[in-house]
This record gives sequence, C-alpha cells and structure tokens, in this order.
Amino acid sequence: MVDPTPVRVTMAGAGMTCPACERRVEQALRDAGARDPVADWRRGVVSFLALPGTELERIRAAIRAAGAPSHRYRPGEATIDQPAGQPAIDAPPGGFDTDLLVIGGGSAGFAAAIEARQLGARVLMVEQGTLGGTCVNVGCVPSKFFLRVAEVAHLAATAPYQGIATRLAGVDLPSLRSQQRELVAEFRRDKYEAPVAHYGWELLHGTARFLDPETVVVGERRIRARAVLIATGARPAEPALPGLADVPYLTSTTALALDRLPASLLVLGAGYVALELGQAFQRLGTGVTLVQRRPRLLPDLDERLASDLQRALEREGMRLLLGVTVRRVERAPSGVRLRTLRAGREETLEAEALLVATGRMPNTESLDLAAAGIATDERGALLVDPALRTTNPRVFAAGDVTALPRFVSVAAAAGRLAARNALLGEHRPLDLRAVPAVVFTDPQVATVGRSPEQAQAAGYAVATGFAPASVIARERVNRQPFGGVLVVADGSSGALLGVQAVTSAAGELIDAATLAVASRLTLAELRDHLAPYLTSAEGLRLAALAVTQEVAHLSCCA
Repeated sequence: MVDPTPVRVTMAGAGMTCPACERRVEQALRDAGARDPVADWRRGVVSFLALPGTELERIRAAIRAAGAPSHRYRPGEATIDQPAGQPAIDAPPGGFDTDLLVIGGGSAGFAAAIEARQLGARVLMVEQGTLGGTCVNVGCVPSKFFLRVAEVAHLAATAPYQGIATRLAGVDLPSLRSQQRELVAEFRRDKYEAPVAHYGWELLHGTARFLDPETVVVGERRIRARAVLIATGARPAEPALPGLADVPYLTSTTALALDRLPASLLVLGAGYVALELGQAFQRLGTGVTLVQRRPRLLPDLDERLASDLQRALEREGMRLLLGVTVRRVERAPSGVRLRTLRAGREETLEAEALLVATGRMPNTESLDLAAAGIATDERGALLVDPALRTTNPRVFAAGDVTALPRFVSVAAAAGRLAARNALLGEHRPLDLRAVPAVVFTDPQVATVGRSPEQAQAAGYAVATGFAPASVIARERVNRQPFGGVLVVADGSSGALLGVQAVTSAAGELIDAATLAVASRLTLAELRDHLAPYLTSAEGLRLAALAVTQEVAHLSCCA
C-alpha cells in the first residue's frame, strides 16, 4: 500500500501583527499535526503540508486558539496545491521528448537544470552562445577581477599609512586581460561544463524558437517538453540618443575586453555598472567623467550615504556631473562629444572613449514568443506570475529575461523554484522580501530590504538608526572615513525591515543583514548579539544601538 502524498495548503491568516504571532501560529499548526508550517504576518498567510482529507476546520480552530483572548487570529479560505511529485501538465499524444527544456545556459538555467536532475527529471538544455551566460563570461567574474586589479593598483599608488612608500610603476593591460580570460575559462569549465556531465543532461547548441505553444524547434529538431524554462538573460541596452548609433562606444562587455586604457572616458549612467567600472578606470589612470540625469547618486540610498560615496569617488579624481540631460552624441577629433543641458545651460563634453551603462534589455528576439502565446512588458521582459509561470501555462521564465531584480542570486533562486513548480505542480512564490544588492565600489555600497521611505509608504511606523564610519573601528583602522550603516525597523515591533551600508566591506556585512531581515530579527536581538570586533559587520549592531542612544559616546564593544 502506497502512503498518500501530502499536499501544500495555503490559508489566509488574518490577525498576525508581529514575528511572535508567526511563532505562535506555526507551533499551533505543528500541534494540530501539520508539517512544515510557515506563517507570514506581513502577507497575512500561513502554509503547511497535510495529508489529503485533513480536516481543515480543525486546523483553523487550532490557529484561533493560539491567539490571546484580546487578540484572536482569524484563519480564512484555503487553497490546496497538487501533491508533490505529481506532474503539473498532462502529456499529449505521443508523450514528451523531455521533462524540462531549458533555453539558456547561464545562472538561472543551470540552477533549474541541476534542481530538475536532482528530482529525477529528464533535462534538455539549449544554448546558442557561450556556456555560462553573462555572469561568468562578461559580467560578475571578469568585472570583479578588473575591480580587484584597479584596487591593487590604487593601493600601490596611494598607500594610506605613514611609513610605507609604494609606487605604481605601470599597468600592463594585455597581460591582465590574459589572466582575466584564464580565470573566466576556469570558472566556465568548473562551474558550467563540468556540471553538465556530472548531473547528466543533454546539451544542445543552437537557437531555440517556438513553433507553437507546445513545440520548440532547434535547427531541424522539434522538441515537445513537459515544461519549458526560458532563461536567455539580457544584454546592454542602447538608449535612444540622437547620434549614438553613429559613434563607436563601449558597453560593460566591450569595456572589459579592452587591451589599452583610454586617456579619458565619458560614462553615461550612474548605476552599479557605471560606478564600478568608472572608478576602476579612474584608478588605472583614465580620466573619468560620469554623466547622469538624476540630481544625485543612487536615489534609493540614504542621502548621507549617497553623498559620502560621491565624496569618496571625487577624492580619487572622478568627475561626477549630475542633473545632466544628454541631447546628442557626436564624433570629435579626440574621440566622442556629448551635447548636454545642465541647469538650463548647454555644455559640451569630450573624451577619447564613451561607456554606455544605462541598463539592460532581455534576449527574446529569436524565440518567436508570439507563436507560444507568451506576453512581455513594454521593455520586452517576459511577464511571469508569482510562481514564475508565463502566460503560456507550459512555459516558465527566470533570470534577467524577466522583470525580476537583476542579480545572479535572484536568477539562481528563480531557476530552482521554477523547476520545482514546473515539474512538481507546486505553486510556490519567489520570496523577494530580502534581496541583497552590492555595488563593488570602494567603499562598497550594500542594501537589503526597505528604505525608510519605502517602509513608511508600506504603512510602518518607522524607526531608524545610523552608525557613521567614524564610530566603526574597522573603518577607522582602514583609513576609510566615508559612509556608515543605516538600519530601518518597525517602530512598533522592532522587526528589522532594511539595512543600507557604505563601508569598506559592506558586501560582507549585508549577508548577515539579509539573514536578519529574512528571519525578522528585532532591534533588541541585533543589539544583544555578539558582533566580532574590528569588522565592518559590527556596524550593524552599532546602527541598531543608534536607534535609542548616541553611539559615539560608547566604549569599544560596549
């Protein structure tokens, strides 16, 4: 006799107001026999595993009883997912050629393929370019190598400590590019080519397009899959600027392939890529001017932190022109010319090279989405529901080809989830409550969760605490005077809602902050935990203390 397969039940859970409510409701569900209970007081839902036929009214009664007499929880309607392991889509006549067809061999596609193989599914992957996608080939890996090169060169040229004499004798960019290409090849071999053989799926090189809602064609081969995942990524976008198409310009991809440093560089944009590459070129000897339409850097970042980041970049020689509208791009004897408008005045900017870093656009042109009934937004990104299903119920999407936050961590998480939802008939949403973001400038910028303005707009009574770099011992030892750490919390419950940081190691700090936001830790818990001394991460505890006291007057580790 085969044991029945449990089903996932999602139920409205009104009345929860804080993390303590979640814990009480989850314990009540366990006591009532539910498995894997998850309560979310912000969304007002609870979910759990139960055997088919479980009396839901008994579960509701247990939830109601968990509340205090003066504050009852009010469980409501329930939805029941298909049993785990049950196919989400019935097979057509003739069956399927594979269980999951993955279109795209980058971070999202590989995460999905590995998850599917671990579930025992057949997987076929199609890649039309170089295996590994943006991150390993032209994004994360080569860019962070380039930034580290620039950091080492900067330290050699400007040691911040008395008694140490250093100098930068020169930069051999062709040699550095060769080392960079070797590193990329190692990553591609170890993290992409090797897993194909290890997990055992078929890899097909070619361009995939939809013939109809159920069929994909690659060359002469027709493929009918139980489910399809589109993970074709994105590429640098070309803004609609007069004259741009007639002028040679760099993108994040081509800038990382240069074998010669330009004497001067204009950077269009002031997002993550523009700031990172702009500072790197400046540190290697290129004169960099960054041009942005917005009046300040990173508008979602606390103004104190954004201002300090700007001061740090300008101290190294970068020229930041904010509140500037580019009207036209032209060729110039020196290279390229921008016709701009700032504060009502026309200005002309010239440089040897131009880097356009104004966003990315999804790779969808070759897919023939219309044939499959797959809708996109105005930017061409695939529209997906919370479970990552497109407007074609057989087709899911993950990564930069969607409008999800464009981070490799999100792409991989979405790929894993999409594979499970597609193959197991689950309808789990992608949890984006705590998405960390890092700008790898120096100092680094890192954020997670809500800003004070976003928290206030969501209806929270907001409490904030700010620890400037001057009170974080690690920053003072590093001779790094800019930035600090900001915490954003619910003023009623103390639950942490967000963190923003500009520090020498903000990218490391934000991992702990992400866990704290995701786990709904409170300010009291942050204040009481043991933070390792002389780390940037200690700034998280100091910022929590700063909500109620002046941290500049504390002793070390107090």
